[in-house]
Amino acid sequence: MELSNLRLEVMKFVGQKIDTFVDEFLRPIETNWQPSDFLPDSTNDNFLSEVRNLQENAKELPYDYIAVLIGDTITEEALPTYESWLIDVIGVDQVDEPNGWAKWVRAWTAEENRHGDLLNKFLYLSGRVNMRQMETSTQYLIADGFDIGTGRDPYRNFVYTSFQELATNISHRNTAKLSKEYGNVPLAKICGVIAADEMRHARAYKTFVSHIFEVDPNGMMLAFEDMMKKKIVMPAHFLRESGVKIGQTFSHFSDAAQRLGVYTTYDYIEIMESLLKDWKIDSIQNLNDAGEKARDYMMALPARLKRVAERTKIPDLEYQFSWIS
Repeated sequence: MELSNLRLEVMKFVGQKIDTFVDEFLRPIETNWQPSDFLPDSTNDNFLSEVRNLQENAKELPYDYIAVLIGDTITEEALPTYESWLIDVIGVDQVDEPNGWAKWVRAWTAEENRHGDLLNKFLYLSGRVNMRQMETSTQYLIADGFDIGTGRDPYRNFVYTSFQELATNISHRNTAKLSKEYGNVPLAKICGVIAADEMRHARAYKTFVSHIFEVDPNGMMLAFEDMMKKKIVMPAHFLRESGVKIGQTFSHFSDAAQRLGVYTTYDYIEIMESLLKDWKIDSIQNLNDAGEKARDYMMALPARLKRVAERTKIPDLEYQFSWIS
């Protein structure tokens, strides 16, 4: 059977549980939180005083922190790229099977869309951000798209989304922790509620991979190995500012996140270790020689990455982002 046909059959089999996945891993729209729940209400008489309080608290946030929060926001707001990518994955058919995998992609996108909305509005009200420069970067990131090395393969895409949802959970969780340390409790709640969403979504994509391992262990193992050999790139790896080459700003954003401890090389390794454990890679049965070799490679990978991380120096030179006023 051709690879694409096999993937299609597996996706149809796993996709029989779409309604269960939506109910378990996503929240009902009517009772879900919305950005306005965490921001000053413009219909209230005390709106302006609440905005002034928000701005006073925002003044205490360090430069690197604001830079990382902006980068996280731009990443979240590039959601159209992520949805259009996933809707084209083998097994996702929004025309003939709109209530299959396409239902998941749409519902997941709807939940994720709140993240960028909330962070964007907070930054706008904070008075710390050159919004036009930030918005230009957002438009560039959506226009430039990305190349995450998955192609249309659902196996590789689900490895990527499992990893990335865990990465965004860590990033937002750490920005929540830091904002609390800086005395900004409202921002801590904002980042914390987004982090909680990301963890639920991570559990969903990890569950999809687990089901695929049950029916096609060799194909799933080889796809996992391929993604880890390529290395998981961040969805904003093409991030740039006005007048800057594609991807050039991302390295500065990443450096700031490393300096703050928001998302580091060691977090990348810990995610890899958690996926090995969650997917029970060491005990997967019915592997052929290629599958066994792929398993051996991945079980040894975290130790190799740790040796590299120990020799990696985090740049201490702060970059002047055009986003920050």
